Amino acid sequence: MGRKRVAWATTVALMAATLGVAAVPAGATTATTRATACPTGWGSQAKTRSAATSESVTNIRTGRHACFDRMVVDVPGAGTSALGYSVRYVSRLHQDGSGNHIPVGGGAVIEVRVAAPAYDPDTGKPTYPVRAGQRLPGVDLTGYRTFRDARFAGSFEGDTQIGLGVRARLPFRVWVAPDRVVVDVARNWTGAR
Repeated sequence: MGRKRVAWATTVALMAATLGVAAVPAGATTATTRATACPTGWGSQAKTRSAATSESVTNIRTGRHACFDRMVVDVPGAGTSALGYSVRYVSRLHQDGSGNHIPVGGGAVIEVRVAAPAYDPDTGKPTYPVRAGQRLPGVDLTGYRTFRDARFAGSFEGDTQIGLGVRARLPFRVWVAPDRVVVDVARNWTGAR
């Protein structure tokens, strides 16, 4: 009987120790999941979509989210199938047509091209009134964690070109919603908030 009690006591002690240790990683896993709830895996390579529209860019706006900063280029009437883009990191932003350098602040520069003019194709009148090299009207990047600068580069041969200055070369994604192209730039590479 003595041996059975010792064996039983040892088994109970081992189970209690195992359960106590197992409880710690479970709580740590939950905390880790909360801390890394942001999407990852977007990468920083160029992203393109072949399509074009004659509908015009009318607005460019930005917003802050928990995991990323967002830029939206509004093209009313374009739907989704006609919206094309090319978004990539560049060492310096050069204006289409002239080749002039457009300075953009930040640790890295993303060139955003939307395959839509920022003018009325019939009249040539601007639909997004800003001159090349100027900051985007109505866009205040104060308090943003990723975005540092946003400059209009121009609209040439049906493409609108924007320079987006970011803190560093960070992962980004580009997607199309009805009447808009959306660029999200992550706050970091790890997915931590």
